[in-house]
Amino acid sequence: MANLQKLNILMCGTGEYTTGWTGGGASKSDKKIGVVGLTCFDLRRLGKVDKLGMVGVSGGKFPAIRQHLDENIGGVYKDMDLTFDSYPEGDTVNPKAYRDAIDKMKAGDAIIVFTPDPTHFEISMYAIERGIHVLVTKPAVKLLEDHNTLIAAARSTMLSASSNTTSAYSDARAKAKALGEFNFFNAWMSQPKSQLETFRAWAGKDSDISYYLSSHHIDICCWILQDIAIPTRVVASAATGIATSEPYNCVPETEDTITLMVDWQSIKSPTHKGTGVYTASWTAPLKAGVHSAQHWYYMGEKGDMTLDQAHRGYDVTTDENGKMWYNPFYMKYSPSESGHFDGQRGYGYVSIEKFIDAARSVNAGLTKPEDYDRHGLPTILNTVLTTAILNAGRISLDEKRPVGIKKDGDSWALE
Repeated sequence: MANLQKLNILMCGTGEYTTGWTGGGASKSDKKIGVVGLTCFDLRRLGKVDKLGMVGVSGGKFPAIRQHLDENIGGVYKDMDLTFDSYPEGDTVNPKAYRDAIDKMKAGDAIIVFTPDPTHFEISMYAIERGIHVLVTKPAVKLLEDHNTLIAAARSTMLSASSNTTSAYSDARAKAKALGEFNFFNAWMSQPKSQLETFRAWAGKDSDISYYLSSHHIDICCWILQDIAIPTRVVASAATGIATSEPYNCVPETEDTITLMVDWQSIKSPTHKGTGVYTASWTAPLKAGVHSAQHWYYMGEKGDMTLDQAHRGYDVTTDENGKMWYNPFYMKYSPSESGHFDGQRGYGYVSIEKFIDAARSVNAGLTKPEDYDRHGLPTILNTVLTTAILNAGRISLDEKRPVGIKKDGDSWALE
């Protein structure tokens, strides 16, 4: 049997999802100690990961980040090796520090990208060109043209758009696909207004709430509809006024809530058409009991299904916070009886572990990157329609018109 070597990983991005640190201390969300860093540290403990690195823009943040990780991970879980190389070094500020970090890696190593949306393409391409495997958060890129470029470039490396759907909703997907031709999908996802403070540096400038949140539900819908239907037209609408007012004062271009309405055409039946409605907001109430309110409804020709992703665990009421609903399927932060990290079954963890397993398998020659395209996993090829819809929605908002989606040879294009 081929020897599966441990994987060296560079974590690109130092923020909430990677470390749980936001600049003002631990995040106030449900990711107080992060996901990416914690998962990689634990997978090193379990023998799948070797050397780790972390790259941001400002080297001056790392002393506080390391202290945060030492106190909240090293001080909580047994046998956690928290060592990692950090870039840029010292107190320097360097938006291109990822290049210095990647240049020190070798082909077959991997990066995990959780950085602002406009940086995904440049970082991913730089790594792919050097034979580095890439896991990039959703949205993989903002532009369909860039997505097509990544598909063409990622022939010998694993390039995956981070997705929790494959581990959390594979059973729901199977049940939805059994309902026959697609008819209607309606999704809602929101986060509290406090997120506008966390994301003020880029909100409305570099990306929008549709890219940030609706990418998840659009990804789920596209995943369900593989081999059933294709999107043909997108019309977008937005609500404004909260994000740009006191106390948030985001740039004038910032939308509060964005809705995309998408026409879907059956692949097998010319008479069957469907409609998808995807709404995302970051101006939800501050004390709603959940950090991310999210639910979706699916209707096919033979039945329907409803998923409430906000109230799927248990609720706790305290004098300080009132009633809070917790999601035990996402990340389990309480230690095991032995004092070790015990969240290996959470879908935030599983999605990263699946990528690491795939990269190690490719490195060992057991599989090829294109094998995973056929598994329905969120490879860069399998997520192209998610980008097409999001890109079309942004154009629809900016140009106030419907935007078409069509197949152009082997690629997808907007019109």
